[in-house]
Amino acid sequence: MSRIDSLIAELCPGGIEFKALGDIAELVRGNGMPKSDFTESGIGCIHYGQIYTHYGVWATETISFVAPGTAVPLAKVNTGDLIITNTSENVEDVCKAVAWLGEPQIVTGGHATVIKHEQDPKYLSYYFRTPDFFAQKKKQATGTKVIDVSAKSLAKIRVPVPPLEIQREIVKVLDTFTELEAELEAELEARRRQYKYYRDALLTFAERTDGDGDGDGASKQIVRWSTLNDICLNVSSGGTPLSRRADFYGGDIPWLRTQEVDYTDIHSTSVTITEAGLKNSAAKWVPANSVIVAISGAGVTRGRVAVNKILLTTNQHCCNLEIDSSQAHYRFVYHWLVNQYDDLRSRGHGNRSDLNIGIVKGYPIPVPPLEEQARIANVLDKFDALVNDLSSGLPAEIKARRQQYEHYRDRLLTFREAA
Repeated sequence: MSRIDSLIAELCPGGIEFKALGDIAELVRGNGMPKSDFTESGIGCIHYGQIYTHYGVWATETISFVAPGTAVPLAKVNTGDLIITNTSENVEDVCKAVAWLGEPQIVTGGHATVIKHEQDPKYLSYYFRTPDFFAQKKKQATGTKVIDVSAKSLAKIRVPVPPLEIQREIVKVLDTFTELEAELEAELEARRRQYKYYRDALLTFAERTDGDGDGDGASKQIVRWSTLNDICLNVSSGGTPLSRRADFYGGDIPWLRTQEVDYTDIHSTSVTITEAGLKNSAAKWVPANSVIVAISGAGVTRGRVAVNKILLTTNQHCCNLEIDSSQAHYRFVYHWLVNQYDDLRSRGHGNRSDLNIGIVKGYPIPVPPLEEQARIANVLDKFDALVNDLSSGLPAEIKARRQQYEHYRDRLLTFREAA
């Protein structure tokens, strides 16, 4: 029997008491404080949007501040208080909470509620991440495009309230998982910086060898420069079958859309088309191990690249590069374009700054010897797997630790209710 089980058996033999949040806490609704009020220094503040974009279970420092005069009418947050979001664009983020454990009093604004209580602050913040809390807040949520859970509705949510000694033992266990995940995240960030450094170094070429007079003593290669068009057997775009023709979709032909072009190897597509769809559109087959560039798309999509590991077709917003293996290694081309993302995007035209096949065809690329290309690609592939692959490396370990944490969190925060 664990320490927590022993304490529950000793202190709560009849089960854990559940109480409405409004019965164990004072809920103070925030107001005001747009981001335009932020200053470089002053009184620490937490904006409601930062709770689901920046903060975790607890915080001891703020990333934003307001002037002392601005802070006067705002909701005050003391050490141990929780700040919870009342508004979000989705059910997942609404009612996210952060426990304030810093020493100075801070403030918060609109779309947030301060929870003042006498429980362990981390315990409550952890509980607000459980499936049980999610199910309760979902029932209280209103709205469609903007989801809201009012302070009045929040007060109705029932919370298990074991003695503080039990709350603190639960927090000790969950803190261990949280700290381990934070350490892995920090290591991942360090590895990503290292990956970027080596990628920049490996993909920087000079036109002169030793003795170039730069004084760094480094050995640099002479490389010829070419264009993507000149190292390809074929450059093409795809097409989209008529959406109103149901018989054009749901076949066995993989059909790639730009939103799936996301710095990864493509082994399947979320949409398939039929032979009829292929014949009655501009879609065409793209050989495996081609490099695919998103030439248009919302947000950051435009300019992203991927490699297809299967024979597939694409829509018209993809530029498909069938690499001539006698001139270039497809993985080297892939890494070159990953590294050139910002520059390639900057060459777009039109209102949306879209790229086109002509721009991609004419884009420059260094062409070192094939064996050097393979060496560079191999080094960068290993770094890429370490920092980005969800099936291996650090992302996989972080995912496993997160799942383990969520499993224990939900078990530790599930109680038999007292009669």
